[in-house]
Amino acid sequence: MIEKVNLKERVNSITELFSYLEVGNLNNHMLNVLQAENRTLEFHAHDRSDEMFYCIEGEFDIEFSDGIAHLYEGDFIIIPKGTSHRPICKSLVKCLLIEIDGTLTRENTGGAYGN
Repeated sequence: MIEKVNLKERVNSITELFSYLEVGNLNNHMLNVLQAENRTLEFHAHDRSDEMFYCIEGEFDIEFSDGIAHLYEGDFIIIPKGTSHRPICKSLVKCLLIEIDGTLTRENTGGAYGN
């Protein structure tokens, strides 16, 4: 039987910050939830995939070369492939990330992915 997923339950099951938990796969796109706090990643771009951030709980910024997008609970943003960006999480945020399988690496997640 096909199972439903409750994003809040899944993200709340994570016991460590910056730990990615895959909650689904859609047409070769990974759906990962994570919790982050007090972290600013380096600017980076994904050459093969657009990336979507959905803010489940909290708020955070995505900085671009020409400005900053502030996301609140319930907001999402799609970052086109090749666009330089960096997430800035000052307080606890819980989010869903969607991108093509293989897009996340230790280099573009601040060393957190694949631990």
